[in-house]
Amino acid sequence: MENTPTVKSSIKFIVLGIIAVVLLTWLWPLRSVPTGSRGVITVGGAIKGIESEGFMLVAPWQSLSIFNIRAEEAAVENADGSTSDTQPVRVSLTVRYSIKPEKVAEVFEKYSHDGNLQSYVQTATQEVFKAVTAKYTAPDLIGKRSLVSGDILEALRKKLDVYGAQVINVDMRNFSFSQDYMAAISAKVTQEQLRLGAENKLKTVESEQKQKVAIAEAEASALKAQADGEAYQILKLATAQADALKVQNAALAQNKDVLELRRIEVEQTKAAKWDGQLPSAVYASAPIPFFNAPSSPAR
Repeated sequence: MENTPTVKSSIKFIVLGIIAVVLLTWLWPLRSVPTGSRGVITVGGAIKGIESEGFMLVAPWQSLSIFNIRAEEAAVENADGSTSDTQPVRVSLTVRYSIKPEKVAEVFEKYSHDGNLQSYVQTATQEVFKAVTAKYTAPDLIGKRSLVSGDILEALRKKLDVYGAQVINVDMRNFSFSQDYMAAISAKVTQEQLRLGAENKLKTVESEQKQKVAIAEAEASALKAQADGEAYQILKLATAQADALKVQNAALAQNKDVLELRRIEVEQTKAAKWDGQLPSAVYASAPIPFFNAPSSPAR
């Protein structure tokens, strides 16, 4: 019984300590806002201020809400659209966005108390995708994918600006058309490849023919040049011989003794070659060769 006052006193101190901790926690004015966030100070639900990262003093009658302004992602799976030539198209998109710091109060009041606008971004992305794809034909969506992506990004930035969000980038995934259209595209690509192959083969044949023609022309030019050279040499030789004959005839015409001298030289050559035998048959009009009869001995 002597310890009863001591026990009661201990319990009293414990209860008072708990109450003090609760009151201290509730009344403690020091709060902090993490990096990449903003602190929204409200009193009775009304916004009284926006605080940046770091420590701050918050009165007991004020409320602090942490509002995220870091980059977030919103995924849109299998968004449907239709091209200007009525071809159904489907794609999956990932949108990266963040809340503009100067729009925190507006977004907090109208759309989100923590900066999460994923549902708004997904809805806006689907609407933009439908509007952009309706401006392009199916072949253009395939051949101008970067341009389509740029149009979606630009349109989405304008649309989400209403919600106080800024779009960082948009990624398109699993871009596809109907099976029938993809089969038609595949067949068209195959035909185009065959056409290009035939054109390349034709160009190769034409190139080979041009090479053969060039070689034949070169050979013909070489033969012509050779023939021209030989003809030129013959012409020059004939000209030289004719000139020599002209000179010789001119000399003979001026000196008849030279002709007689030549005739004597010819007769001497014939006499030198004669073997002393008379021909076995002499024609009536044939000349009898001159010869010297041996002289008889003196008596």
